Amino acid sequence: MRLAFVVAAAAGIVIVALLAMFASAIPTKDYDLKVDALKDEQSLFTSARVVVKNVGRLPLTEVLVDYGGGQKEPVIPLLKPGETMNFSPPEGVQINQVTVSAEPGIQIVQPYRTPIKLPGMIGS
Repeated sequence: MRLAFVVAAAAGIVIVALLAMFASAIPTKDYDLKVDALKDEQSLFTSARVVVKNVGRLPLTEVLVDYGGGQKEPVIPLLKPGETMNFSPPEGVQINQVTVSAEPGIQIVQPYRTPIKLPGMIGS
């Protein structure tokens, strides 16, 4: 009897954890955007990328990636829910922060993040 109670309690905990994980993945806003700007500085060069994902329930329009200093990507007319686009800043642009805007009224300004360098890893 006691073993059945422990198994049932463990199963309940697992079910609650799974529900919490799936509930956090469901979009809660109609219009929302996730931006990940990454800059990886090597000894000879610097590589950078900007990943833009529509994490809302509805499509976004007029998506614009502004790297700063007047360097912008062409406007993306439509970004569907769940759709992801990758961008690379042009050469010569200061890689400090990126501004991504979209309609209706979304604007995200984000600094570039740098990956953690571990001893012995390539690029460290």
